[in-house]
Amino acid sequence: MTPTLIVFWAFAGLAMGSALLCITRRNPVSSALWLVVTLFALAGLFVLLDAQFIAVLQVLVYAGAIMVLFLFVIMLLNIGRATRSDIKGAWGLGVGVLLAGLMMVQLLALRFGAPPQQLTLPPGAMARAAAEQGMVAAVARPLFSTYLVPFEITSILLLAALVGAVVLAKRKL
Repeated sequence: MTPTLIVFWAFAGLAMGSALLCITRRNPVSSALWLVVTLFALAGLFVLLDAQFIAVLQVLVYAGAIMVLFLFVIMLLNIGRATRSDIKGAWGLGVGVLLAGLMMVQLLALRFGAPPQQLTLPPGAMARAAAEQGMVAAVARPLFSTYLVPFEITSILLLAALVGAVVLAKRKL
């Protein structure tokens, strides 16, 4: 077993464990903090894939800015203790088993299914693009040309969520 493989499995295990803790915590602040740990573990996986720029963006944008906004909204809404409306018991177990089964089907489809020919890159295409134009340009050019509309829609959705949280908090004051 190579050291890279050991580090990969360590980051993958940390990401899976912290994601599981993120969705099982009742306190929204601790859930958000476990999500930050998950995002840092994903950044470590990006570094192992030799995508340092995406790893830095992961930490700065998601773990930094967006999680600060999430924590701000959680604290603005003053979410207290969990109520009795949380799913638990037989219903919670049933939903958990159903979601685990769906995830297993997806993982098996990814494991045994080959990606379509349109999605596969020729060997060394990313290394050539990074050498020709740099890694930032290789990521930024498609983001602001091909994927501009989804990028803008995502930013509008985040803005709408923030405005909605402020409106909900103002109504209670």
